[in-house]
Order: sequence, then C-alpha cells, then structure tokens
Amino acid sequence: MRKVKTASGATAVQIVEKRNGRRRILEHVGSAHDEAELAVLLSAAQQRVHGVQDDMLQFEQPGRAPAGPVVEHTSSELLWRVLTDAYARLGFDQIDDEVFASLVAARIIEPTSKQDTLRVLGELGLPVPHLNTLYNCLRRCVERDYRSRVATACWAHATARGPVALVMYDLTTLHFEVTNEDRLRKVGMSKERRVDPQVTVGLLVTADGFPLEVALFEGNKAETKTLIPVIEQFKTRHGINELVVVADAGMLSADNLNGLEDAGCRFIVASRQSHVPYDLGDHFERHGNYTPDDSTIETTRDMGTGRQRRTRRVVYHYSFKRHKRDDKTINAQVVKAEKVADGLRPVARDRFVTVTTDVDGKKAEVNWDVIERARFCAGFKGYVTNIGADVMDGAAVVATYRDLWHVEESFRMAKGDLQARPIFHRKREPIEAHLTVVFAALAVARYLQDQTGVSIKRLVQTLRPLRAVMITIAGQPIQAQPRLTAEAEAILAKIPRGAGH
Repeated sequence: MRKVKTASGATAVQIVEKRNGRRRILEHVGSAHDEAELAVLLSAAQQRVHGVQDDMLQFEQPGRAPAGPVVEHTSSELLWRVLTDAYARLGFDQIDDEVFASLVAARIIEPTSKQDTLRVLGELGLPVPHLNTLYNCLRRCVERDYRSRVATACWAHATARGPVALVMYDLTTLHFEVTNEDRLRKVGMSKERRVDPQVTVGLLVTADGFPLEVALFEGNKAETKTLIPVIEQFKTRHGINELVVVADAGMLSADNLNGLEDAGCRFIVASRQSHVPYDLGDHFERHGNYTPDDSTIETTRDMGTGRQRRTRRVVYHYSFKRHKRDDKTINAQVVKAEKVADGLRPVARDRFVTVTTDVDGKKAEVNWDVIERARFCAGFKGYVTNIGADVMDGAAVVATYRDLWHVEESFRMAKGDLQARPIFHRKREPIEAHLTVVFAALAVARYLQDQTGVSIKRLVQTLRPLRAVMITIAGQPIQAQPRLTAEAEAILAKIPRGAGH
C-alpha cells in the first residue's frame, strides 16, 4: 500500500505488489483531496490488503486496536437533515414524537412495511427502534389525533403566503392483498380496476397541490357521498365561512351541489358528457353548430327534484384537439362494435353494442344512435358552477378547473413515490395511523418539490449516497462530510437555510 501525489495535487492511494525487485500496481483505491478522505481510502486499502487475516487476528486477540485509520460509522446524515428540517418548517415537530417523525421521513426515502422500516433506518446509519416502538407510535397517532395536528399545520403553512379561497377535492382507492371483506375493507368501484377489498380515500389540496385534509371511507362508499363530510370537517376545523370547491364529475349530484351551497361554498364541478346533447341542443338550433377552438358556451340546467330543484349555470368549453382525440377513440370503439355484431369478437361491455334476446338467443347490434350522440359530444367538456358570470367568466371557470390535475399529481405521489398501497394493516386504527403518516410525508414531499423544482424521488436519489463518515485515527475521532455533487449543491441552494445546510 502506498500514497502517491497526483498532478492535480491530490493523494492517490494504491495497493502494490513488489516481486523480484519490481513493483506492480494491483489496484488504484482512489484519490484524496483532504486528510479525512485520505483516512477513508487508507482504511479501505488496509482492509483489502489484510482481509480475513485481520479479522482472525482481532478475534484471537480481543482488545487489540487495529493499526491505521478505522471507519467507525457512516450515515446519510445530509438527506435525513433535509427531510427532518422540512418536517419542522411545516410545524409538524409540535407533535413532539421522534418515532412519528422517523416514520414520515423513512417513508419518503424508501416506503415499505413498518417492519422493514427498521432495515431502512439501519441502512441510513440512524438509531433503530424496536418494532414494538413503531407499533406503539401508530397507537399514539390515533389516540392523540396526530392527523388533526398535521392538518392544522398544513393549513397554517398554506395560508402563510396569503388567503386560501379555493380548494380541490378528489378521491382514490387503496387495495389490500386479502380475500375477505370486513366493515371497512370492502370490494367496490376500484380506480385501479381491481377486485380486492379496498378503502376509499378523499384528499383536499390547495390550487397548487399542497395537501390540506385527508379522510378514510369504506371501500364501497359512493364517490358522491364523500365530498360533503370532508368539506364540513375542513370548514369546522379551521373556522372557514367562504370557500370555492373544485371537483371532478364523480362528485356531481344535485344533493352534493345543494349541500355545498347550503354550507356557504361556491363550486366548480365537471359535468358528465352524457348531458352535452341536452344542454347544447337548443343552443345549436338557435345559433348553428360552428364552435371556434378554445371557446366557451353558457347554458343552464335544472338539477334536483321538488324543493331541492335548483337552476345551475353550465359552462362548456370546446377544444379542437380534444375533438380529434375523442373522434379517434370513437372510431376505434365503432370498429370493435362492428366486429361484435359480425360475430368476430365475443360479446362484452362494449360502448356502442346493444344486446337483445329473442327466440334465437342473444343478438348483438351496433347502436348507431349512441354513436351519433357521442360524435355530437366530441370536443366538449362541461362545468357546473354557482359562481355568477359577473364574478368569473366562462374562460376563468375552465382555467380554474384545469388546476385539478394537482390533486391527481398528489395522489400519484402518495400511491407511487410514497407507496400508500397496498396496506399491510388489518384494523381501522392502524390503517388510519398509516394514512396519517402518508399524509404528513406527502406534505413534506410537496414542500420540498415546490422549493427545489425537482421530484422528491430525484431529491432522495441525489442526496442519499452522500454519507457522513466517522473515522478514528490514532485513537482520535474525525468526522468527514461528503463532497457535494453539482446536482446536490443546486438542490440545497434552493432550500431555506437550516434545511440540511
């Protein structure tokens, strides 16, 4: 083993062999730019040279101090500091539960089961609690209502930049890899087209996607039955009187819209495509069916029955690009329907196929009336709102609704990057606790993404390999910090001081 000065001024550490008076380089271990890096390389080279013989020698002579520098400990301290500082900046440290904070940060780094989280913490070079300690934390999470405290902190963060008058709501499903249902885990309409027992999760976010509220429902709960409970809980928690709620067509029902309006909320909710011919038929008869690209058409529609019947404003937006996409989809579905009618494809739930039964059995036919109605709808998307045109014109209604993709993005993060699914718990309390951990992790992830402009996955991949090293040289401990890559420096430069610096 030898040290050699390089042309750049660094010190190269090499493993060499001298035989018959000639020196041969067996391995170039690396180049050091300071004393700490040199100590690490010398330690690594020494371990490679002595290998098993050193281990045997130390085993036979306990207490014998190894010669040269020794690496005592390494950790992903930088990444952990960035995550925990962001956790504190959002106000989550008011919960005063280090185990909960560890569960949140570990889920961002490598989402896995609670039991496997112990491995993740160990590989990061952090203290590893007992598994029972994690489960006790989940119990505290429910008993002390951590979710309300996380939601309150999220609202404080969101409103620190100014008033929040608009929120967006959507729903997703999380499945369980089990066979039997129970009171909570039910087979229902799955967003993932699965037939496993599931739960339904409602998420409320700001216009830019920062999470504000999360709620858990039974797996077979109808989408339209989830909106009002979440909005009422949200308004009560924060003492809000006025709010604009944006939601997709799954939330469209007369009861929901009346409930929102009675609660003092305004709304923009997507309309179902099946209403297009009825809402726009009279307009086209009076004005013709030419519609410029990116234009809006205003109509009204009566919704509800009896005393609950109310007239709603409906804004339709036409897009030529959407028209082309819809036509392409319709043409493909027509081809399938014709093959079913000709007996070339089995009868299935095809959109444009009508199946009748007579004495000769089942007969499949192409429903051309439905096809004509579908082509009539091509290119249009409608929005029902109780906001007057004098407050928000049609173009503004459409633009506001388009921000709903931020909810979908947050759901993708929760289900993909944070792997909220599948859930390995069985009872409602630990499932609620798991959802609270994911909720807090989503808030931290969204905060860091907004600050840095890079995905949370990329941030973790960049910072995780940068490990701090504790070295002992001649009995003296030395801590060496990792050399930052250009990408790591760019990320850290965008995070407020104190968050990992």
